[in-house]
Amino acid sequence: MKPAERRRARQFAVQAVYQWQITQAGVTQIVDQFAVDQDMSKADVPYFKELLMGVVKNADALDDKLSPYLSRKIDDVDMVDLAVLRLAMFELTFRTDVPHKVVLNEAIELAKDFATDESYKFVNGVLDKALRSLKLREDIAK
Repeated sequence: MKPAERRRARQFAVQAVYQWQITQAGVTQIVDQFAVDQDMSKADVPYFKELLMGVVKNADALDDKLSPYLSRKIDDVDMVDLAVLRLAMFELTFRTDVPHKVVLNEAIELAKDFATDESYKFVNGVLDKALRSLKLREDIAK
């Protein structure tokens, strides 16, 4: 696994999750479209598929995990921000092999790449609160 390939996979995954949120198209259809429309040769394609499928399959549970840390209802969150947050929460929840700092840094970069100028601050704030709470729960469980 090369970090640059993972980063590229996350970039494609955010775009694909956003597309799914807007169109509700099937995951297979979106994956097939990306294979045709995008140059995925420098991306970790299996990771891209895992992220997309994982977010779509677990969207409600991810939203439930995110909601306590949002300053507004989930339906009022910008769709690009929501795609970034869902992707990050999926990695935090289901990909425990990926360090929390990596997930947070990647989410901030994705927000800078795809969302509004101030979105990265919102994403950082939400994920920072979530990570503190998750870490607190881990410490209590020990």
